[in-house]
Amino acid sequence: MHNPGHRFQAQDRFADGAQYIAGRLTKGTSGRTHAVVDPATGDEVYTYELASTVDVDAAVAAALDAFPGWAGATPGERSDALHRFAAVLADRAEEFARAESLQCGKPLKLTREFDVPGTIDNIAFFAGAARHLQGQSAGEYSGDHTSYVRREPIGVVGSIAPWNYPLQMAAWKILPAIAAGNTIVLKPAELTPLTSLLFAEAATAAGIPDGVINIVTGAGRDAGEHLVGHPDVAMTSFTGS
Repeated sequence: MHNPGHRFQAQDRFADGAQYIAGRLTKGTSGRTHAVVDPATGDEVYTYELASTVDVDAAVAAALDAFPGWAGATPGERSDALHRFAAVLADRAEEFARAESLQCGKPLKLTREFDVPGTIDNIAFFAGAARHLQGQSAGEYSGDHTSYVRREPIGVVGSIAPWNYPLQMAAWKILPAIAAGNTIVLKPAELTPLTSLLFAEAATAAGIPDGVINIVTGAGRDAGEHLVGHPDVAMTSFTGS
């Protein structure tokens, strides 16, 4: 059981950086920094190096490298990995709740009773969904032929999430993509990256292979624009607030 202490110490917890690429934390290479501020107090709680286009390239390359193995896993194997993921997050629930409260200014009661349990339930839901990626068949186009739809992973997904529900938004972006066998690079809002980083770490601890989930924390004009226009990104997903 993780014991994060009374207050989440973001500067110590993410001393290695706010980029999560190929299974490890690294520092951004843009040459610019950003401060995460606790909206409840106005305190700067974490200062980190923003991602550059070079970091985005590294994250996409890691996702592309991980794609064949993850796409080739059976639905049952992906489902089992997601069930382990849910268990790891449940074990670390207090750390997640404190980090979400710190970066959002939300009451700790709310993150403990809503954000974190909801995210654990989301993981469990997609663990089940991973086993039910069914195709469809019908003969509506011609009496002599049967049409068939087969669902297959498409590759690397590039996602951008907003600041207002950072943990749940990370889950809603990441889980459908990886349940279906894709890999992902997520850019959370610069204001609220902490629980996205914890989320990726928990996935690694659950045995999800390195490179399946990558986090790049940078400005939209640099990291975001480069991610959605990257030639190796097969699909993009964006939610703004």
